[in-house]
Amino acid sequence: MAEENNQNQDEQDIPSTADKPAAAKPAAAKKEKAPTVEDKPFLDFMQQDYVPALQNAIASEGVRDLTLSFAKQEIPVRGVQFGECWQVIGSWQNGYRQFNLYFPEENIQGKKAFSCNEGKVPSTLESFLIDERKVSLDMLVSRLVYRLNGQKWLGRN
Repeated sequence: MAEENNQNQDEQDIPSTADKPAAAKPAAAKKEKAPTVEDKPFLDFMQQDYVPALQNAIASEGVRDLTLSFAKQEIPVRGVQFGECWQVIGSWQNGYRQFNLYFPEENIQGKKAFSCNEGKVPSTLESFLIDERKVSLDMLVSRLVYRLNGQKWLGRN
């Protein structure tokens, strides 16, 4: 019996693998994510990335005489007295077809609005991408092209 007690005590002195604390892994240095194009300052993003990408996307839909500009000016919609805000202004067919994309907050994640017209002063100001949590360059381009296509202004509509 004394032998059994000694054997049990020896077994208790040997730590089991379940009792061992997990080996401390050295903390891996977190790699910082490179800033996305959308993280650029608003003016840089618009001029360097958005306007050229939009130009290419609309041209790929068959519009050959597109003129795009980015400027801070009054909203040209009748009855709207908002003041100046940044706008992407696009026109083709000698200005007959024109659209404006408005950024009143100077932030692509902020409020945005849209208007369009065919040879007249626009009369309707629509909200644009209001339900999106995080707006990306691709989303801004594709949704504006989609909206213009909804006007039957692009492609073979």
